[in-house]
Formats: sequence, C-alpha cells, structure tokens
Amino acid sequence: QVQLVESGGGSVQAGGSLRLSCSGSVYTISTACMAWFRQAPGQGREGVATIDMDDKSTYADSVKGRFTISKDNGNNTLYLQMNSLKPEDTAMYYCAADPGLEFCTVAVRTAYGMAYWGNGTAVTISL
Repeated sequence: QVQLVESGGGSVQAGGSLRLSCSGSVYTISTACMAWFRQAPGQGREGVATIDMDDKSTYADSVKGRFTISKDNGNNTLYLQMNSLKPEDTAMYYCAADPGLEFCTVAVRTAYGMAYWGNGTAVTISL
C-alpha cells in the first residue's frame, strides 16, 4: 500500500511563499513519477508539476517561473516550493505517485491520472 502524506499548506497573502511537503516510501519517491495536483472549489483537479526518477520536471503554464518541484530521496520527501502566490492559486493541493514512468508530464498525467493520491493540504491566498 502506497501512502502519501502532505503537509505545509496554510493561508498567506498574495505575493507570499509556501513550501508543501509530501512524505512517502523511499521506493515511491525515488522511482515513481511524482506529481502535485490541485483542485480549487467548484473546479476539476489539475496537474501543477511533475518530476520523474531522473529529476526531470514539467509545470503547468499557470505556475511556471513561480513554483518548483523537487524531491529528497534520502528523506523520502517530495516538495513544492510556491513563490509569488496569487489568489487563483487557492486550492487543495494533492501529492500523487505512479509507478509508470512513461510520459511523466503535467499534460499527460492530467489527462490520464495517477495511481496513488494523498489526502491533500489546503492553500488559501488572500489579497
């Protein structure tokens, strides 16, 4: 059973920063396609960023240049550094993993989903 646990969400003002963390098993973090998704109230779930076992990353256009996905295999942790936050970034953020490494990109994973999900951490950005 793959377990993913997110943390680090909260409320900040626009322009601020947050760093989300996701803890998982060493096997998952180091060898799977890992991703962050988000779901705003009343909207569908969208891919934010992905990273593969070679540390190649992709981002949604809406967060490029502001968000950075990274992972620490030694600590079994996935991160999402979020800077220059905007009110439209308000959402529940989910960590996700998939053992299939092909097409570990935001576009493909948004369309086809991921195998395992965390329960999410809430992010609220105010003006």
